[in-house]
Amino acid sequence: MANFDWRTCFGQLLTELENTGQSNWAEMIRAQLTHRFDDNPHGDLGRWQAALDSLPDISGATGELNTSAITLGSPHALSADQQQTLEGGLRGLMPWRKGPFDFFGTHIDTEWRSDWKWDRVSPYLSDLSGRRILDVGCGSGYHCWRMRGEGAERVIGIDPGLLFMFQFLGVKHYMGDVPVDLLPIRMEDLPEGLETFDTTFSMGVLYHRRSPLDHLLELKGTLRRGGELVLETLVVEGPEGYSLMPEDRYGQMRNVWFLPSCDTLLRWLDRTGFRNARVVDVSETTTDEQRSTDWMRFNSLQDFLDPEDPTKTIEGYPSPLRATIIAEKP
Repeated sequence: MANFDWRTCFGQLLTELENTGQSNWAEMIRAQLTHRFDDNPHGDLGRWQAALDSLPDISGATGELNTSAITLGSPHALSADQQQTLEGGLRGLMPWRKGPFDFFGTHIDTEWRSDWKWDRVSPYLSDLSGRRILDVGCGSGYHCWRMRGEGAERVIGIDPGLLFMFQFLGVKHYMGDVPVDLLPIRMEDLPEGLETFDTTFSMGVLYHRRSPLDHLLELKGTLRRGGELVLETLVVEGPEGYSLMPEDRYGQMRNVWFLPSCDTLLRWLDRTGFRNARVVDVSETTTDEQRSTDWMRFNSLQDFLDPEDPTKTIEGYPSPLRATIIAEKP
């Protein structure tokens, strides 16, 4: 089993950044990845690499990106032994939280039906054809692939979770040389004032930030002038100015800080310099959309709600309500 070779994995992206006037960012990424993989390797790195290495090589595999499940190849392309080896490798990358995916007929029923979120958001997006896109907090990259399927020229997802990165690489193993990458870094690891992306997505991140306005300013800094922000976050009902700050946990999550009303969120966007901010969708999160599965066997939403009143979390707060807002950078 080889060690994870981040230089090969991200070589094409780094060269692309250097050739497009982003050499400073490329050098920053090299330093961050050296620290992450060479200086302080994660204890599970070898196990995840072994799972990735076990995925069978299939020549001529193709990917379908415009279906609910990101679909890789046909089940007829693999022998029975290869199917068994494939499933073993994919199960070595459990738990799978964002998806779904289909690898040559092996369906990964992820904890989240991320396709439902995409179906809610996509009708309101500008045409993604030819656009450079940043997906902040992208998880295993499901939405990155959907963005590419809509014609994006270049997609970069960022998420510090290394297991998410290996799950993404499992997909890319069969996608081949495509301009979609997932960097295992945080929002604060990006250089200030990149101003290079046509569209930036931040879905399911804002409520994890101690300073939500600083997060909005960071997102604004990634966009070129006229660029589009797609923001999806937990909200609560209430007037302008109202925001819920949980006493400790929300839905068993410790790192939830601010759940604003929609009108408060629009005010935040206005105060941070965005224009034409509008709420395009508000939806309750149900136990059909987020649940335990055979590919994610830990507790999920059904365990985080009050068993006697599912309109409340187990702590007594309003159950999850998510809003999607689209805004532009002047």
